[in-house]
Amino acid sequence: MDAVIKKPLKRKAYDRELKKLHAEMVKLQLWVQHTGAKVCIVFEGRDGAGKGGVIKALVDRVSPRIFRVIALPPPTEREKSQMFVQR
Repeated sequence: MDAVIKKPLKRKAYDRELKKLHAEMVKLQLWVQHTGAKVCIVFEGRDGAGKGGVIKALVDRVSPRIFRVIALPPPTEREKSQMFVQR
């Protein structure tokens, strides 16, 4: 299967997409407040992959009272054999 190579977004396109994602995160926040539901979003990737920057950009417009960002430690040998969600 051939890998799909995507060109990086131009700054204006990035800002436009980020604005849409901010709106979706605010909608999610309002839904969580209204329903009392719990939501877990997991970012997984290698060191230096940009996870922290993406997370920071996404939660920039939401309330820290509603959204909490938690960094998990590296998995133990036992946890490496389990599915990520089991941790």
